[in-house]
Amino acid sequence: MKGLVIKNTGSWYTVKGDDGKVVECKIKGNFRLKGIRSTNPVAVGDRVEIALNQAETAFITHIEDRRNYIVRKSQNLSKQSHILAANLDQALLIVTVNHPQTGTTFIDRFLASAEAYGVPVVLVFNKCDILSADERHYQRQMVRLYETIGYECHEVSAATGEGIDILRPLLQGRITLLSGNSGVGKSTLINLILPEADLKTAEISDAHNTGMHTTTFSEMLELPEGGYLIDTPGIKGFGTFDIEPEELTSYFREIFHFSKGCRFNNCTHTHEPGCAVLKALSEHYIAQSRYQSYLGMLEDKDERKYREAY
Repeated sequence: MKGLVIKNTGSWYTVKGDDGKVVECKIKGNFRLKGIRSTNPVAVGDRVEIALNQAETAFITHIEDRRNYIVRKSQNLSKQSHILAANLDQALLIVTVNHPQTGTTFIDRFLASAEAYGVPVVLVFNKCDILSADERHYQRQMVRLYETIGYECHEVSAATGEGIDILRPLLQGRITLLSGNSGVGKSTLINLILPEADLKTAEISDAHNTGMHTTTFSEMLELPEGGYLIDTPGIKGFGTFDIEPEELTSYFREIFHFSKGCRFNNCTHTHEPGCAVLKALSEHYIAQSRYQSYLGMLEDKDERKYREAY
């Protein structure tokens, strides 16, 4: 029997069979012997084969090849990855310039990882209704920066519904991952788009301007007009996994664009003579925040810094 993994609670996987039947599954131990360096060898969005048993549960016996996925470094096991979701049409990264603040380092690490694994990203700036004039100005600068690089951006308020109608056509018929820091309003956004989901929401901690985890597992929510929204637990940092330093340039679009003019093919864009990237940086064609994110990923191979607040 073949099907789609629509929920992962850590120990159990919910699979929706091609016949429409929903089955609770576990994985056989041999998955852990195949060199899958992941805390979750099976991810939401995976196409799998399952073998039913008499207890009306099943074992997952095979994972079909993934066309893409979003992966981050496991928080507790530095040499393992955690796959957020697989076989995606796109990811919506929900960010907030305040309440809580999403740092550009977090955004850039997410974007670079998505570039590496072939997942298109749309940036959604939430909580526009509670921004001060200065915060709104800063948000406009961020939107301008990422749109110039080539990322689609939208400014919305899940609390008031402002801008949500622009998002709905983007979701129709597509498998979309929703991700972002804890507290940026993913659950509120999903409740607005899909009221029957009735997801829990939580207040922001005033003391630390950080969000509380309200989603504890990943789940695919079917949209009436076709497609799925994948709800994932909020994440505080995004540790990139398995990206080699020499590959990194190609995951920053504007740096890659200028790197073609560098004197040396193996230029790291840090100190070399004839570096077109450093020239573009000095002439403000590359944003300082993006270059700092690039340097952070280049220098921090073991990714110890990603847990820090930026």
